[in-house]
Amino acid sequence: MYSKEEASQLKQAFWTTFGQYIAPQLSAEGLRVNWVNYKTGIKHVFFKMQADKRSASIAIELIHPDPGIQELFFEQFLEYKNILTSYQNEPWSWELHGRDEYGKTISRIFKQIDGVSIFNKSDWPELISFFKPRIIALDEFWSDAKYGFDALK
Repeated sequence: MYSKEEASQLKQAFWTTFGQYIAPQLSAEGLRVNWVNYKTGIKHVFFKMQADKRSASIAIELIHPDPGIQELFFEQFLEYKNILTSYQNEPWSWELHGRDEYGKTISRIFKQIDGVSIFNKSDWPELISFFKPRIIALDEFWSDAKYGFDALK
């Protein structure tokens, strides 16, 4: 078991390692991008990568405080579901109005793997292999789809 500080340091070391590994990869638009803290340019829409002691996930998170507006964003993503799936080459889970770890209502489109731990360095290659192609695919999708969300800004 790790202390809070050790756990924090390991997580930071993983995300630093991942960031350095993926840094040479340019965005779909040929720009440098901070992959770990990806900016969608749309308030309340995030691409989020998470890893803990049991699993890892990558998600599009819709966190608008108004559930009705959050649902409009979700419905807009549903309109793009076939395009999104074509970039991802795999099915993702869709969850309207779930709860985050703080009890807030969020909607998510996500892919998760189980049986990996950010605290086990031998799992890091698997985590990197999980995150890298999916965040790149999200960026490629977003390069085409983001303009369809301008009206919801």
